[in-house]
Amino acid sequence: MTVSTRSPGQNSCKQTSGYLKSFFPFLITFFIMFLSWIVLSGKFEPLLLWLGGISSFFVSYYFYDLIFPDFKLKYFTVFFRFVRYIPWILFEILKANFHLLYIAFHPRLKEIIDPQIVIFKTNLKSDIAITTLANSITLTPGTITVSANSDGVFKVHALDRQTAEALPGVMLEKVAKIFGEKI
Repeated sequence: MTVSTRSPGQNSCKQTSGYLKSFFPFLITFFIMFLSWIVLSGKFEPLLLWLGGISSFFVSYYFYDLIFPDFKLKYFTVFFRFVRYIPWILFEILKANFHLLYIAFHPRLKEIIDPQIVIFKTNLKSDIAITTLANSITLTPGTITVSANSDGVFKVHALDRQTAEALPGVMLEKVAKIFGEKI
């Protein structure tokens, strides 16, 4: 004879918890899809809004686990840290554009340009942090991420010596802070 120590409500609590773990990622994915559809279409007619909502619902229903495979509350803090990162990276892109403008119109252009491949290793562990750093480097004019692997080894092409010496720099610290990783 087996005696269960579980109360009748514990089993339903696990089902509710599993439901909430899949409902919130679905809901967030739905809002992301629907807002993207509204922004990209620019149409506000009721029929088109309804069709966009239905399309967003089906995409969210089938693919919510691709965006949030393991839903955790830390995603919200990562999101807000990333939002704070965006103005900084835009300012860095602007500065790099002016630096390239300076190089392009300098009378000794051929002396200033010194293309280099810089290889460095980071302590970033998560794939999303490595990808964010690689994309941030590539978005900044004058540098292109040639390769980045899951061990945190980056190979970056820099247009001149000044840009090469600045790698990885503050950008690595900012990306590590976004994802809560230690450098």
